[in-house]
Amino acid sequence: MPLDLILNNLEKHIHLTREEQEIFTAYLQPKKVKRKQFLLTYGEVCKYSAFVTSGCLRGYTVDKSGIEHVLSFAPADWWIADMYSLISQKPGIQNIEALEDTDVLLLSKANQEKLYTQIPKFEHFFRILTENSLVASQQRLIDSLSLTAEERYNNFCKRYPTLIDHLPQKQIASYIGVTPEFFSRMKSVIVRKK
Repeated sequence: MPLDLILNNLEKHIHLTREEQEIFTAYLQPKKVKRKQFLLTYGEVCKYSAFVTSGCLRGYTVDKSGIEHVLSFAPADWWIADMYSLISQKPGIQNIEALEDTDVLLLSKANQEKLYTQIPKFEHFFRILTENSLVASQQRLIDSLSLTAEERYNNFCKRYPTLIDHLPQKQIASYIGVTPEFFSRMKSVIVRKK
């Protein structure tokens, strides 16, 4: 059940009473996102945090040369948003696209703010999510500057173990910052080592 999944996700950080669960779930808006459909596009203001209940989303940007740079993946039981746009309410810098048919529960920024007042422990929950996102972004930046492509791939495998065999290689290559051709050669070397 999608509601069970999101409530279990919350329980990792906060405990809600039955009444608080009902208030929270009343604010959620279910949405189906078809494969290759966008939940958010570059330049759009991000008005929602999305919790994935099934399927997978990816957040990415496109540079001036038209090259895609994958910033994050969100499989089931993950949250995703363009954090810059959601917090600042300025036009976003990310595209968020479904890699397969995906079901999400959307929580609007306005309803998130209401939750902070009605159930203050939600401030704690979303602070943890924001801090974790900041730490992950900073670690990725440091990794891209200091680790080899193989080490970055190993980190990807630890972060997204359920996605390794489900994503196209070009998506993984983009995430770790290499070309698909380099990734294919590197993966062959890794397989031979084992």
